[in-house]
Amino acid sequence: MSEEFFVDPSRQNFDAFKALPRDTPINMLNLIRFRAHAHYPAGHSHAGLNLTGAEAYAEYGRTSEPIFTRVGGRTVWRGHMEAMVTGPSSEAWDAAFIAFYPSAGAFLAMVTDPAYKLAVVHRQAAVLTSRLVRFAPREVGTGFA
Repeated sequence: MSEEFFVDPSRQNFDAFKALPRDTPINMLNLIRFRAHAHYPAGHSHAGLNLTGAEAYAEYGRTSEPIFTRVGGRTVWRGHMEAMVTGPSSEAWDAAFIAFYPSAGAFLAMVTDPAYKLAVVHRQAAVLTSRLVRFAPREVGTGFA
């Protein structure tokens, strides 16, 4: 069985995201596996720099941070994967974090911002595969339910 790679949302998945309420807070779980070497499109200013995927992703973070902050986003959790306890061992992640947005509309404002569209090229060059999962925040209590 061959592995599927996911870098950008499919039209179907993005339409499903947009069909959900836009005026409620969301948490976005990000799981990222980097390419060994960044793959920029021909003609891009970073194409000949021989960056690693991690270096290109750091550039994405640097260039997208002002837009992320402007729309009210913030990182609420970041972790380093140590072991896959339940699940396929092929799903090892180089970066894992949860980004909070005050609304789904804020996320949409970010990804449609012209400056973000320039920044996301670094993400696309950096990422081999990823998972981006939208969650509605819930009250934290005791236990797992």
